[in-house]
Amino acid sequence: MQNDPELNGKYLGTITQDFAVVADTLKEASYQIRKRNISPYPIFVFTKEATPIGSLLINADELALQWHIYASYLDDFVGRKIIAMDKIEDFQQAYKNPDEFCCLFVVDVEFTNFVFIPFPED
Repeated sequence: MQNDPELNGKYLGTITQDFAVVADTLKEASYQIRKRNISPYPIFVFTKEATPIGSLLINADELALQWHIYASYLDDFVGRKIIAMDKIEDFQQAYKNPDEFCCLFVVDVEFTNFVFIPFPED
């Protein structure tokens, strides 16, 4: 997989469309992951194909979305060697307030990267 640091318009549009539909669910899932002390760093995997990363939270087919969404967290990413041990602190410093932003890990053929999207304001 090639890593492109910039999220191009093709991805931004489809991710934003799906995110708008599921933002409340993701915000609640993020809260529950943190409240239950699973992790202070929830990560939601957006992918068009099945992935072993995390647990399926939202099946795209059931909600007519373009992206399947899996719930995961920092320790899972470290255990799978997606985030190297020596990069944990860098990730934690880059991580944005989970009450305000959703941490997405977008996985597709042409793009694999972390993206932070603000939750809609109430």
